[in-house]
Amino acid sequence: MKLNDDIHNYYEHVVAEHIEALGLQNRYDGEFIADLCCLVLNQLPAKYIRYEVDMAFFLSKEQRLEMNQQVEAAVAKGVAFLEQRRREEDEQEKRP
Repeated sequence: MKLNDDIHNYYEHVVAEHIEALGLQNRYDGEFIADLCCLVLNQLPAKYIRYEVDMAFFLSKEQRLEMNQQVEAAVAKGVAFLEQRRREEDEQEKRP
C-alpha cells in the first residue's frame, strides 16, 4: 500500500526553510545536509498534512513561533553533533 503523495510532514518544509535561511547548504556538502535533516526531523514531533495552507490556517502565531524555535534548536544541536563527528573522523584518519 502506498500513502498519498500529497501527505508529508509539515516540519520538513520548516526545516528546509531554516537550513536555507542560515545558508547551511553553502557551507556543507549534500551528505551533511541530508544527515542534518534526518537528525533534526527525528527530534521534532510529526505534523502530517496534505496541503501547506492547512497549517497556515490552523496554526496560531504562538504555535508557529514555538515550531520555529523548536526547529532552530534542533538544527543547532544537529549541526554541533555532525561537526563533532566529522572532527573525530578526521582525527581518526590522521592517526597511524
